[in-house]
Amino acid sequence: MVAEGAHLPGQHCSVSAQEEQKEKEAILGLDSDDREFSDSNLNPFERFDASFIVPPEHRPSRRLTTRSSDSFARHIPVIDLASFAFSKTYERESLVLQVGRACEEWGFFQVINHGVPQNVVQGLKDEAKKFFDTPRAMKLQVKRTADNPLGFNDGELTKNVRDWKEIYDMAPGGSLELPAKFDADDPGSVIHRNQWPSFLPSLRRACEDYMEAVEKLAFTLLELMVESLGLPPCRTHKHFESSRTSLFRMNHYPVCPAPELALGVSRHKDSVALTILLQGDVEGLEVKSKDGEWIIVKPNPDAFVINVGDVMQVYSNDKYQSIEHRVVVNKNVERYSFPFFFRPAHWVDLCPIPELTSDQCLPKYQPFKWGKYLRRRFDSNYKDLGVPNLQISHYRVNV
Repeated sequence: MVAEGAHLPGQHCSVSAQEEQKEKEAILGLDSDDREFSDSNLNPFERFDASFIVPPEHRPSRRLTTRSSDSFARHIPVIDLASFAFSKTYERESLVLQVGRACEEWGFFQVINHGVPQNVVQGLKDEAKKFFDTPRAMKLQVKRTADNPLGFNDGELTKNVRDWKEIYDMAPGGSLELPAKFDADDPGSVIHRNQWPSFLPSLRRACEDYMEAVEKLAFTLLELMVESLGLPPCRTHKHFESSRTSLFRMNHYPVCPAPELALGVSRHKDSVALTILLQGDVEGLEVKSKDGEWIIVKPNPDAFVINVGDVMQVYSNDKYQSIEHRVVVNKNVERYSFPFFFRPAHWVDLCPIPELTSDQCLPKYQPFKWGKYLRRRFDSNYKDLGVPNLQISHYRVNV
């Protein structure tokens, strides 16, 4: 995902980019001076701005049939983790096989009996709603910036298009450690600390309780995924035990007056080992199937949705694939979701696990520094770099 020679907004814009902007403004009847909200206390979701419009070829389609959606939903793997703590070998082996099959065939699955207490889940939901219901001027007291990527934000970009959402980011353990710069020759790192709103002190306890419980689940799932590759379950633990790059996010998707033009999150893959998603009660998550169709993942109140991410794709040498997904919005009801992004430490040199490669199965990725990769991904959240996000495909080798 190297983005060399990227331009900043307003610098060296191509004619095609200018024409695309004019087309967006024509759709909405906007004047070019009537669209800046980033430094205002006004709610940016009270009107539909041209910056939210996704390119025509990536706009949400309503051509999904009920039949295809229902069929897909019936086949999404749902894995019961109740037997994980059992000492019986055959029960663990069965669980490992289920996880491996789901990772290889689907790239995602759902888990039930996951061990996260229901009161912890409900406490998080309650506090999240209180926070997002607060006026924007107050939420900006804990604003996320390029200097600290933890906190509140309502101007995030995906694929260089603004998302129809507001978020609150925080790190398990209280802090996030990343390289100071993307420059490979710069060894420095910087620590970012969680911000907590003084106007809602109860939010901190709810989030910390939830992060603690879900991080335990993340290690359980990591063990099962690694073991399903034929490796010792703790093979990659050292990459995560000192990790300070994992992230927890609260998402709020307001009602949208033009859901056919915008997305809550544009199509993307997760730059993680795995994602643990609490969906909430409203549909919105869509996954791209193998035949290229976008399919709704229906919420299950008793389950978490698990994504295979880029890190696991590299670890497995492409046996497990990071899955493309997006979030659609609607004009009738707001939506909340809560992803936990489980990532290795910034110092890790990411590459296929050596035991999974051979003369007959050569490594498909060159080693790269995980933290540098993530640094560039974070930077692209704050400004349009003029090129697509850095992707793991930039480190692929021809074999």
